[in-house]
Amino acid sequence: MIDRNVSLDLMEFVEQQILPRYNQFDKAHNLSHAQQVIRESVQLARAVGADVNMSYAIAAYHDLGLEGPRAIHHLTSGKILAADIRLRKWFSPAQLQVMREAVEDHRASASHAPRSIYGKIVAEADRELTPETVIRRTIQYGLNHYPDKSREEHWNRFIEHMDAKYSIHGYIKLWLPGSSNSKKLDQLRELIAHPQQMRPIFERIYDEETTDDGSTPPKAP
Repeated sequence: MIDRNVSLDLMEFVEQQILPRYNQFDKAHNLSHAQQVIRESVQLARAVGADVNMSYAIAAYHDLGLEGPRAIHHLTSGKILAADIRLRKWFSPAQLQVMREAVEDHRASASHAPRSIYGKIVAEADRELTPETVIRRTIQYGLNHYPDKSREEHWNRFIEHMDAKYSIHGYIKLWLPGSSNSKKLDQLRELIAHPQQMRPIFERIYDEETTDDGSTPPKAP
């Protein structure tokens, strides 16, 4: 059980009707990712005194928009949440509006700060900034979306993305001061600043991701 304060029937509904939809997404946004964001969201909600049921549901819906175009998945996810009349069993119209906005605001590249504490919670929970996790998810995304790229092309895409998003001048922002993500981001930035230290980690995880399922690794450069 995630938290004794989360409604049992809400949890049952989400686990049976919502979470299975994540099985169709890439490895970086699959069921395991959704479950991690839920756990972290509930912990953060408890720490800041927010409603754990709202945070639980927001996290469960936050990436459902990946059923459509990725570029607008945060907006689509918000629409999916708002349109799901089953949620009216647990939440008022005012709560559902806040929840929709929180889902819309969770994306790391958003141009504005989340409009509520709930948007900050899910945005923070979605980060998963442990360096090993970030590196693996970035490689997984590249392999899934660019299967014809060579190893060296994947490395170049990987480094470009890491610099643009996670480096000292990257677009990622942390919204809850003092969270555990601050230290993790510092560790990640240290690796980004020294690509020669990052390359062996990339090579190891790349090999794991391209051979663990018995598949043939993408063509050599």
